[in-house]
Amino acid sequence: MSETEHVPLSAPEAAAALNATDSNGTEALNATAKFVATPEGTALAYGSLVVMALLPIFFGALRSVTCSKSKNSSDAPETITGRDAARFPIIASCTLFGLYLFFKVFSQEYINLLLSVYFFVLGVLALSHTMSPLMSRIFPESFPNKQYQLLFTQGSGETKEEIVNYEFDTKTLVCLLISSVVGFWYLLKKHWIANNLFGLAFALNGVELLHLNNVSTGCILLGGLFIYDVFWVSPPFLTPPVPPLPSSLTRPPVSPQVFGTNVMVTVAKSFEAPIKLVFPQDLLEKGLGASNFAMLGLGDIVIPGIFIALLLRFDVSLKKNSRTYFYSSFLAYIFGLGLTIFVMHTFKHAQPALLYLVPACVGFPVLVALLKGELMEMFR
Repeated sequence: MSETEHVPLSAPEAAAALNATDSNGTEALNATAKFVATPEGTALAYGSLVVMALLPIFFGALRSVTCSKSKNSSDAPETITGRDAARFPIIASCTLFGLYLFFKVFSQEYINLLLSVYFFVLGVLALSHTMSPLMSRIFPESFPNKQYQLLFTQGSGETKEEIVNYEFDTKTLVCLLISSVVGFWYLLKKHWIANNLFGLAFALNGVELLHLNNVSTGCILLGGLFIYDVFWVSPPFLTPPVPPLPSSLTRPPVSPQVFGTNVMVTVAKSFEAPIKLVFPQDLLEKGLGASNFAMLGLGDIVIPGIFIALLLRFDVSLKKNSRTYFYSSFLAYIFGLGLTIFVMHTFKHAQPALLYLVPACVGFPVLVALLKGELMEMFR
C-alpha cells in the first residue's frame, strides 16, 4: 500500500506504505501543523525508497538461485504451493484483524514491547544471514574459522528426535555480534537507519528463502493479495470525497474508511516494528535527526520479489544464457512502483500498491512469453 498521510501498515508480507507524517510520527491535527516537504526532499526520499526496494529483490533473486541448489539443510528454502498461495490472503486478513482486536483490548505499550523483542531476535538472525556471504569474502583464508553445532534433542535412544540442529562457524558468530549491535540500537533508539537495516535484511531473506513452486502458484498468490490490498486499502475511486470546510475551520483527523472498517488504520497507527523501509523527507534540513518519513512496506517488496526470483530461476532452467523474464519483470516492478507514487501524488490518497505492481509484474513477463512462444512452457 502507498499513502501520503498515514502510518505504515502492519499486515504481514502484504501491506505497504508511502507516507508523510509529522514530527511525532502521527497525523497532523490540522492543515497548519502538517509538514510540507520540499520538492528536493520528496524526490530524494522517494528515489531512495525505490533504490532500497530494488536492492533486496535483485540480490535476493540471485541468491535464491544458489539457495535452490544448496544441499545444506539450514539454507533450504520454504516452498509455497498452490494451496498455500490460495490460503495466504485469508491468513493475512485474519492476522490483521487479530492484531486489531489485540490493540483494542490490550495496552498498546506492552504489545509493542513484546513485538520489539520478537523482531529484535528475528532481525539479528536475518541480518546475520544477509551478511554471511560478505563476511566469507572479507575474512582472509588464514582466519581460524572453527565449526560449531547447536543441537537440541528430545527423548533418548531410538525415540530421540531433533528439535534444533544448527551448524555455524566463527564467521557466523562475528555476523551475529555485529547484528546484535544493530539490534540493540534499534531496540533502544528506534532509529530509522537501524529500522532500514533490519527491513532490508527481512526483505532479502524473504525473496531468497520463499520459493514459489511454479508460475501458476505465483499468479494465484499475487492475484489473491491484489484483492487483499485493494480491499483493506481503499483506492481513491472507491472512497467517497470529503466536502471541504470553510478556511476558518479545521477538521479533526478522519481515518479513511475501507468498506466501513477502520481495521487497517487502527493497526497501522499502533504497530511498531521494522516491517517497512523509511526515508526522511526533511533529511536536507535536519540531517540524520530528521523525522518526517516517506515509507514503503515490506509487503510491496517481498510479494512481487519472490515472483521475480521465480522467473530468474525459470530463466536459469531454460539454459539459454538469457535472463529475459527476470529483467522484464524487474523493469515491470520499477514501472509499477513509479506508477503507484504518481497516482498517490495525483489523488493525494493512500494507494494499494499491489493494485499496480501485480498487473505489471505478471503482465509484462506473460506478454514476453507469448511473443517468444514459451507461454505453455512457463506455466507448465
